[in-house]
Amino acid sequence: MTGRATRGAEAHDTTGTDGFERYPLLLGPSPVHRLDRLTAELGGARIWAKREDLNSALAFGGNKTRKLEYLLADAIAEGADTLVSIGGVQSNHTRQVAAAAAYAGLKAVLVQESWVDWSDPGYDRVGNIQLARMLGADVRLVDAGFDIGFRQSWEQAVAEIESTGGTPYAIPAGASDHRLGGLGFANWIAELEAQEAELGVFFDTIVVCSVTGSTQAGMIAGVAASGTPRRILGIDASAAPARTREQIARIARSTATLLGVRREIAEDEILLDERYHGGTYGIPDQATLDAIHRAARVEAMITDPVYEGKSMAALLDLVARGEIGADSNVLYAHLGGQPAINGYTAVLGNPG
Repeated sequence: MTGRATRGAEAHDTTGTDGFERYPLLLGPSPVHRLDRLTAELGGARIWAKREDLNSALAFGGNKTRKLEYLLADAIAEGADTLVSIGGVQSNHTRQVAAAAAYAGLKAVLVQESWVDWSDPGYDRVGNIQLARMLGADVRLVDAGFDIGFRQSWEQAVAEIESTGGTPYAIPAGASDHRLGGLGFANWIAELEAQEAELGVFFDTIVVCSVTGSTQAGMIAGVAASGTPRRILGIDASAAPARTREQIARIARSTATLLGVRREIAEDEILLDERYHGGTYGIPDQATLDAIHRAARVEAMITDPVYEGKSMAALLDLVARGEIGADSNVLYAHLGGQPAINGYTAVLGNPG
């Protein structure tokens, strides 16, 4: 382990209110603000956003940065010198792993698989993958299709580092299927409750994108730990919702157990709407593109074509249809990911 990482551990490790060690990567609570123009246009529920894209000073932040606080503390405690993770070519997660490693003085090996069949010029050279390389990560491109499960290419990278005398710390896709993967967003619920008390508002419905599952799962576990019921409405962007739903349920239950919750997470707490994924992971349909443009032009809020554009399309439709009632205070969980738009110039930001 490098000297920087050792000094970083001494300077930064802290025990959170949940009793688990964290290596702080955030600037503080992510901001919550109203989306007044969007609310007025839709004429229904009052819409707010909580901004994980503004949560950190590290390489544009995002929802995985919050999760990585727990995994990075664990990696340092285990004496790791290299974070090893996996994602698609335009993975927001792997970019955040590279940033966390650089900040802590560790190495990063990133397996970037061809999860999305997208031919935009520069797709494998701009956006998230460009930033990961700038951050010093060892980026390894692998021709393999989308799957949220454990991957042979990732396991091989871990074994290679071990065989050359390194000490890898394995981080699965999305920092999700890991014993600590749900803690970041369980804590997010506690953070939100403090913000609600300050703002004088209660969000009965939270809309959140789900693919590898631990963001929504952590929220569900956090609600169970809190004891204050609210609806956590996941929007599937995986186009493989059965697998995503199973992973959400499993992570939510294991996280609740870690937190000492003394009841079982019920099936009706695991809500995943399958109507908005557009048919293929990583490919925006017209509803997604329309939602991206509308959020930009009405609220100057940028969303991406892989995740947030799809959950924004869902939010707009659910409020317009009244499936989220007019009396609701609904919170859109903005998970970040904007660097990916640079790989989608064929459908975003260019005339004609």
